[in-house]
Amino acid sequence: MPELPEVEVVRRGLAEHVVGRRVSEVAVLHPRAIRRHLPGAHDLVARLTGRTVTAARRRGKYLWLETDSSDAVLAHLGMSGQLLVSDRGSAAQKHLRARLVFADAGPELRFVDQRTFGGLSVEQMRGDPDRLPAPIAHIARDPMDPRFDLDVAVSAIRRRRTELKRALLDQTLVSGIGNIYADEALWRARLHGARPTATLSRAAVRGVLSAASEVMTEALAQGGTSFDALYVNVNGNSGYFDRSLNVYGQADRPCARCGSSIRREPFMNRSSYSCPTCQPRPRG
Repeated sequence: MPELPEVEVVRRGLAEHVVGRRVSEVAVLHPRAIRRHLPGAHDLVARLTGRTVTAARRRGKYLWLETDSSDAVLAHLGMSGQLLVSDRGSAAQKHLRARLVFADAGPELRFVDQRTFGGLSVEQMRGDPDRLPAPIAHIARDPMDPRFDLDVAVSAIRRRRTELKRALLDQTLVSGIGNIYADEALWRARLHGARPTATLSRAAVRGVLSAASEVMTEALAQGGTSFDALYVNVNGNSGYFDRSLNVYGQADRPCARCGSSIRREPFMNRSSYSCPTCQPRPRG
């Protein structure tokens, strides 16, 4: 699933090209694209047709479009989901799963998903000031949120009896950080992801969260990280922060800081990358 910088790039594109426009037609072209919308395609179409998109919002790695009702279109991008702004009448993408057509006859919004792990659903927004769609109400704020409380996040991580990297990936503690940016933040903070959270000082946790914010800000400025054609912005363009990664995907290459060979280790059916010299594994 794309991480915070990639999702924020998409959100900004939607804010530019979709917000303020009225939906005139909705087409669901594959049932898996709306499997999270339990009432089904007819209900989804009825709740969106005629509605105006009023905002494009994000919480961590989750993205949604607010409408002029109490509903929001919640997008799960999964491993390969794309929200693309395409000219009306242009050829359908190979893996086109759903489309929103607008009353102004301008470009339409298309949901394309090769692996069909992602999807769209219409959810009711909560009535509190955050107006989160109900299914993501448990997601914590991310380090780039103006209302993110660093001290609260530090305390939450230190209370959780787990390894540091697992805590960074726990979206109920701090959101937006995935496998790529966790590894990059840990490298910058000179900490191994297997460090027990209970043994870390407040300064150490503050350091790794600050590093996560720093690296994600840099990635956002470069359009995010794209390893293949599956992550693109709304215009179909890839990000290029993969050229600036220090450890993630860099196994056996020299550490940019000390020259040691970057190591790859298995982690939760994925991989972790770190420097054995700068980030020594905790004993025991």
